Amino acid sequence: MAEKDLKALFLHQLKDTYYAENAIVKALPKMAQAAQTEELQGALAVHLEETKNQIKRLDQVFQKLGEQPEGVECKAIMGIIAEGDEIAQEFAGGEALDAGLIAAAQAVEHYEITRYGTMIAWANQLGMTDVQDLLKETLAEEESTDEALSELAEDAINPAAA
Repeated sequence: MAEKDLKALFLHQLKDTYYAENAIVKALPKMAQAAQTEELQGALAVHLEETKNQIKRLDQVFQKLGEQPEGVECKAIMGIIAEGDEIAQEFAGGEALDAGLIAAAQAVEHYEITRYGTMIAWANQLGMTDVQDLLKETLAEEESTDEALSELAEDAINPAAA
């Protein structure tokens, strides 16, 4: 019978997050292509590159744990991405499209912030300081992206949609 302790749970969430990050890398170019403003296109392109680096960091976490990088299906992120696709289709060409895309992107960011925050707490509990530092670096990027999307929405996109 497989272990069911905190380390096993940490590893499961790590695999879930790895799957999610790889799904996000596939979704971001579609979101950027759907976006109508250069500002949002640029923000999504920047986050795509960050996400690729975040996957590399997760590879390092797996390595430090002596595990092979692999994902387990993350139904939550697939649902969030599907909602973003729905917004992109339903509001294509409309004034509110970019506002909807930002909302979808922030749903992704909030999911990631929750996952990384939890893994940091568990890594701390398990004494995985080196792993914790890698995860903290990614969490800071996710929080920064969320803040940048909020500023873009509040300063330009939402007023234009109204």
